[in-house]
Amino acid sequence: MSRPAETFSLLSPRHRLLAGLTLALSNFMVVLDLTIANVSVPHIAGNLGISADQGTWIITSYAVAEAICVPLTGWLSQRFGAVRLFILGMVGFGLFSLLCGLSMSLGMIVACRIGQGLCGGPLMPMSQTLLMRIFPPDQRGRVMGLWAMTTLLGPAMGPIVGGYISDNWSWHWIFFINLPIAVLCVFSALVLLRPVETVRVKLPIDYIGLALLVFWIGCLQIMLDIGRDRDWFGDPLIVMLAVLAAIGFCVFIIWELTEEHPIVDLRVFRHVGFTSGVFTLALCFGAYFAGIVVIPQWLQISMGYTAAWAGLATAFTAMSAIFVAPIAGRLVSKADVRIMISGAVVWIGLMTLWRAHWTTDADFWTIALPQLVQGFGMPFFMIPLTTLTLGSVRPEETASAAGMQNFLRTLAVAISTSLVLTGWGDGQRISRNEMVGRLNADTTIADLTSRGFSPDQARQMVANLVDAQAQVVSMDHVFFIAALVLFLAAAVVWLAPRPTGTVDRSAAH
Repeated sequence: MSRPAETFSLLSPRHRLLAGLTLALSNFMVVLDLTIANVSVPHIAGNLGISADQGTWIITSYAVAEAICVPLTGWLSQRFGAVRLFILGMVGFGLFSLLCGLSMSLGMIVACRIGQGLCGGPLMPMSQTLLMRIFPPDQRGRVMGLWAMTTLLGPAMGPIVGGYISDNWSWHWIFFINLPIAVLCVFSALVLLRPVETVRVKLPIDYIGLALLVFWIGCLQIMLDIGRDRDWFGDPLIVMLAVLAAIGFCVFIIWELTEEHPIVDLRVFRHVGFTSGVFTLALCFGAYFAGIVVIPQWLQISMGYTAAWAGLATAFTAMSAIFVAPIAGRLVSKADVRIMISGAVVWIGLMTLWRAHWTTDADFWTIALPQLVQGFGMPFFMIPLTTLTLGSVRPEETASAAGMQNFLRTLAVAISTSLVLTGWGDGQRISRNEMVGRLNADTTIADLTSRGFSPDQARQMVANLVDAQAQVVSMDHVFFIAALVLFLAAAVVWLAPRPTGTVDRSAAH
């Protein structure tokens, strides 16, 4: 239960504007943190004395924690109230951001990133829900457009801000910058949003469902993260984690489908349109995120880019997407959304194939141009897909469907990060071995020695060249596989019937 929809009348236009800016800023901060650490992983790994592979736990731990918490948002907001949940989430997010910046070990920073994800998970859907409560219907379209702009701008600015801070200050500041924003948002919410608080309902807690959710996702993610270092299923621990994740997942499905008050409503998957839509979303985001993870690391490790320039090269996708998002929003009501989604996903797949031909001779614009062109297709995929998935379920199921949609999207990003980095690393070793087997190294070393290089210098130069080529060849293979996944996703969406109902996108998060 909640107060009447006319809660927007409880705030003056000035207070409404300030509250709207506060909510948009909070959403921007949360989505910024999804990507701000990507380009900073080499800095953090070097400072903490860990490998780059271990450093990716900093990315995946945040994503998985958020994935666990997002589907619980509906229950949490009813239990504690929307405004109270927003304030508590913002306080926790700020506190864990401080602890992330103070971390001196991998274990501490991963634990604090998990805390960040758990507290930040409800902030994105809550900011959208509260915006719908404080603005009248005739203004909600423009307001949600502003909210969508922050959602697109955050991932774009993350690599740039993270890169600049890592290069010029210290990686610790990528977390410390959240503190003043969190304090401002908490203070503003306490002053401005109290009148639009929702009524609290004491709901039964599905403890078993919650425990099973955390258990199987935790086992799966740990397996994916440490599998690269433990020869995957050649290690008994990995086998055990895989078995536990599979058993936990099966028990979770059975329990949630038979529980009277499930923590996650899985019954929405009975709608074919929703199921095909969310699997399309998961496949696309997983494949799309492959580039966001691999490209910055390749540019810094192999191409000599600073973190700031690596971030800028990867940010063009969201920059171009911002400009065409209004067009996509207007076309949704006039065209078959399946055509828009399928065409956009094919477009993104073609841009991924374009990247699959990169070499070590690629200059900045060779790298940035596919990112820029790809961005023109992103809104034609994201906005219509919300219409398709939420238009396929009953109105009373919209909130559960939106939560499940974001759960699968976030989980897909976390799994993709682990799988992509595993594939990239394995591909590098295979490519390097093939090159070494075919390379006439003795002749090359002799030629370099005759030009004044010492034998050690000559061997190191040859090894560096082979490593650089192996990295780019393996990365191109990753992009090729990602493109195939995208083309598959473009076909999966056609399993859905065309949505005919009016969609209430206010519950989407």
